[in-house]
This record gives sequence, structure tokens and C-alpha cells, in this order.
Amino acid sequence: MIVNSKIRLILIGCTNNCMPNNQFRKGELYSFITGKASTAIARRLQKKFNDAGLNLTIEQWSVLYHLWKKDGISQQELCNASFRDKPSITRLVDNLEKQNLVRRVPSERDRRINLIFLTKQAQKLQEETMHLAEETLNEALETVPPEKIEVCKQVLQIVYDNLNK
Repeated sequence: MIVNSKIRLILIGCTNNCMPNNQFRKGELYSFITGKASTAIARRLQKKFNDAGLNLTIEQWSVLYHLWKKDGISQQELCNASFRDKPSITRLVDNLEKQNLVRRVPSERDRRINLIFLTKQAQKLQEETMHLAEETLNEALETVPPEKIEVCKQVLQIVYDNLNK
């Protein structure tokens, strides 16, 4: 209940110079939508990948991440999980396949569907890249109190849910 009250306090009302129905001042909304924090985290993680000698983009890593969670899913399932369109996933899978990190296997139930499987080489990358991602996130959240992280997660989930009804 306390958390819900905090969320309500964050979301209720609007002071002067605010846009209707939110507490962002004019001009702040653009920064919020473009995801400055998300971009900064992605840049830092990409730098860590580069410094570690990993020939892997953040976009490719995000595809591998979903395959580490569930190997052998279809390209459509990858689209849904990563919020990317089909051409983007096709391009990413093509490049991952060229790097010998994934392989396409036609589905036995429907030959029109390709299932994407990790190679041993990709499986070896999981521990190192996940460690770098965790390190990056810890750096990003270093001075943020845990209760604020929890409220932020809840607010972002509410925003997501509101837009996906």
C-alpha cells in the first residue's frame, strides 16, 4: 500500500508549466521518451564489450539474451520478446549466423518457420557478457537507493501496461 501511495504521489497532479496529465515540464518529455538513461547504459555496455574484444553489438547481444533464456524459438518469438520488427530481427539473425553464434533450423511442424538456436560459441559468451551487463547496471544504479529503484520499476511497468491494453 505504501508503494502504491508513492506511485500515486508521483503520478497525481500537475504544477504550472506542466503538460496536461503528467509532471514533466515542457521540454522534459522528449528526453524521457528518447530514453537518455537507456542510451547511456547501452553506450557504456557497448564500450565494455569493445574493451573486452567482443565483436558484438548491443542489438545482437539482446537477441542472444532472449535465446539464452529460451533457445530454439522462432524469429517471430524473437520479434515479440525484443520488441523489434521482422526485418530488424532477420538482419540481426543473419549477422549472428555469419559470426557462427546462431543457426537457423526449419521447424519440423511448419517448414516455413525457422527456429533459432545458439551455437556453442554463443553459449560461451553468456557468462562474460552477462557479467559485463550486470557490472554496467551496478555502475548506473550506484547512488540510487533501492526503494527508488523499486518505485521506478513499478511506474515503468504501469506505463507499459497502460500503453499495451
